[in-house]
Amino acid sequence: MPEKKSDIMDKIADANKSVVTGIDEKDIEHWITISILGRKYQVPAGLTIMQAMEFAGYRFIRSCGCRAGFCGACATVYRLEGDYRLRTAMACQTRVEDGMYLTQIPFTPAEKAKYDITKLTPGIEALLHNYPEILRCLGCNACTKACPQDIDVMEYIAAGKRGDVEKMAEISFDCIQCGLCAIRCPAELAQYNYAQLARRLYGRYGTPKPEHLKNRVKEIGQDKFKDDFDKLLSGNEDELRKMYTSRDIEKA
Repeated sequence: MPEKKSDIMDKIADANKSVVTGIDEKDIEHWITISILGRKYQVPAGLTIMQAMEFAGYRFIRSCGCRAGFCGACATVYRLEGDYRLRTAMACQTRVEDGMYLTQIPFTPAEKAKYDITKLTPGIEALLHNYPEILRCLGCNACTKACPQDIDVMEYIAAGKRGDVEKMAEISFDCIQCGLCAIRCPAELAQYNYAQLARRLYGRYGTPKPEHLKNRVKEIGQDKFKDDFDKLLSGNEDELRKMYTSRDIEKA
């Protein structure tokens, strides 16, 4: 009798557990038990949620990106055994804990306004026209508690309600659009979308255009770099790789 596809996939997952993380199971001293989408697994202690899921045999096709806490793609909701609280985190930057019961959120569904930034002015009017629901904020601070970047989400929403686009853009600068704030919001706001609008408004109207950028655009218009562009476009892959690896890299 032929094996079921699910049985075959289980065998493949079991065979690749050690390979996924580069860990030899015989060298693992401490194990913990977690539940992924309702199924229990034993994984090594100390792994991130993402590493633990891969160790258990899951293959990330979606809900992963930079793997370093900056892209916002690996939003996770979980509970701990014996704890009533529903917690949120980024799978790539959070360590697994014994008794963790978790599931992945591929994205947070939210209404996103369509607007022409050139026809907006920075201030309360732009925010209220595109996102009038911002006034529903209860000031409960659930959004701030959910933020994996430790952003004071409630504070930037308060700034938005005052029309202070600059303050809103400043506080939300490190937002990675993961949507965990919206998941926890009892007023059902999509805070990260409002922050994005504020940063765009401030970027267009509140920040001065740097002189070096103006000069560079002028130089491009004068074909100063035409020969360099032509050389790049006509080069083959090996030449481009050589140019890339030998380029001058500005020190941080």
